[in-house]
Parts: sequence; C-alpha cells; structure tokens
Amino acid sequence: MAFITFGEIMLRLVPTGHADRLRTTSLFAVDYAGSESNVAVSLACLGNKVEFISKFPDNPIGQAARQSLERFTVSTKKSIEGGSRMGTYFIELGSSIRPSRVVYDRSGSAISAIGEREFDWDNILKEQKWLHVSGITPALSEQCAEECVKAVKTARNMGVKVSFDLNYRRSLWENSEKAKLIFNRILEHTDLVFGNIGVLKDVYGLVFNGNNPTDQTLDALRKARHLFGVNQLAFTIRDHSSASVNRLGGASVSEDEPILSNAYTITITDRFGTGDAFAAGFLHALNQGWHPQKSIDFATAAFALKHTMIGDIHTSTEQEINAIKEGNISGHVIR
Repeated sequence: MAFITFGEIMLRLVPTGHADRLRTTSLFAVDYAGSESNVAVSLACLGNKVEFISKFPDNPIGQAARQSLERFTVSTKKSIEGGSRMGTYFIELGSSIRPSRVVYDRSGSAISAIGEREFDWDNILKEQKWLHVSGITPALSEQCAEECVKAVKTARNMGVKVSFDLNYRRSLWENSEKAKLIFNRILEHTDLVFGNIGVLKDVYGLVFNGNNPTDQTLDALRKARHLFGVNQLAFTIRDHSSASVNRLGGASVSEDEPILSNAYTITITDRFGTGDAFAAGFLHALNQGWHPQKSIDFATAAFALKHTMIGDIHTSTEQEINAIKEGNISGHVIR
C-alpha cells in the first residue's frame, strides 16, 4: 500500500437539472464524496494502492458509500462501522453571475463521535508511504480534531510522510482562530501542504504582494513556507471571471524559488472536488519521482480537467491528464 487518506465521506445531493435551485427542485442526484475520499479515488484511478480510513454507519447508506469507493479499488478494510447516520451535503451549482451554494447537514455523523481508541494508527500506517488529511475533518468535532493530530503524530514517528490540505470551511468552525490552533498542531508533523491564497487570508490573516492571483500566490508560498516551517507546498491558482469561467493554474515550492504551472481557461461543469484532484495529481507525481516542473504541471492539468466533470470525484487516467498537460485541449472527438 502507498497511500492512506483519513476523513469523512458524505452523501452528496444535487438537483438533477444543472441550473435547478435547492429551494425549488423536486429531484436530487445521489452520490458519495468528501475531500479525503475524493483524493483516494483519484489516486486509485492513477494506478496507486490506496486505503481510505473512516467510520461508516452500519446501514444501507454506509454500505453504499463503501461500495462507491471499492468500485474504484480504494480499500476500506481498516475502516470501522458505528454511529447512526452519514453526513450529508446539498449542492446548488452556480452559473454565470450566480455563485454555487453548499448546505451541510453533518452534525452527529458517525465519524464526528469517534472514540479515543477506535483507530489503531500503528497498524493502519504500517508499511505506508503517505498519510493525507485535510482541514475539514478536524472541524467536525473535538474528537475528530484530536484524532487527526494523533494520526499525523503517529505517521511522523513511523517515518510515513504527511500531506495536509488547508481546507477551511467557515460554516464548520466556531471561528478562524480555533481553526488556526488545530491547523498549527497538524502542521508540526506535516511534510507537504496544499492550499491557496484564500485560506491563508481567512485563517492566518496574511496579505500578499501582487496585482493578480498568480503573483499573490507566489508571494503566499514564500510566506507560508516560512510561517509553517514546511519545505514543500503546492497551491492552486484561480482567477474568477464568473461562476462559469475561471482561469486556473498552480504553483509549488520545495527547496528553490516557487515554480508555476501551465494555465488553463475553463468553462466550468462542476468545480467541486477540483482541489482534491490537484492534491491527488501532485501526490501521484511525487510518488513517481517526477521533476518538480512536471509534477506541478501534471497536478494543475488534473485540477483543470476535473472542472469539466459532474460530481466530486476525478476519475481521469494518467494518460488523459498527460494529454491535457501536453496541450491537447481542443476538445475534438477521440475515435
């Protein structure tokens, strides 16, 4: 096994009409997704061995969620069962000048009430290369926050590398200061940080030099590297024209100055899960031992390509992502 991801997978409900609103729809499309499970699926589709760790309710919904991962060869064997319900979220997809909207119903979910010794991290992390966590799961409860810290501490002690996505969801935290305290505890044991300028502004109150998102991101990488004491960071870049059209890029830093990826102007089908596609692409590249420029170009191509797909998960193959990376973006039919 190469990768472990830890977090909550949820029931995703979206109005079946692309422009339908939550308050008026009468029909929802059902799927299962969550930041860390999205990363797991993307990594598996790229040919990696992946285990997703969570707590699933022992009912047909929990079983369906597990099956949704296993169909992509993501193992859930070391996950546990218990609790009474699965977290749910409702998405209203934006269009043009109307933004997307998310409504969470996660209180009391199975994973939010995990017990102190329910996960045996020494056993879970044995013979693994990477543990991936995000800033979402620690927001669910104090138990989840402590479990995330315990997981990354154990990983560091066992020589397993840790990647941490600074996902910040305002509606899940009491305030940004509480998020910062937990994030900092996780960052103490982190080898690779994913993020963007937005989370550094919202949680850490940083301001950046530059007149555009690209220049601001380059400045953010330098400042975050110093602030967090983490050598390797990879950030997405997003320049909003509207809810339907964005210009996308990526940047990373390890030992030298930050490097930029190719950029893409995208007409958006569904932007949810795109940061997870970026993280999975970058982790895959690192696992392959690719050059830093190739790695950030691949991750950004995955990030851009996911915007063209309905649903949270990104199922593109390495070949499909490489085609985008190499400039095959005409959209011509492949026969």
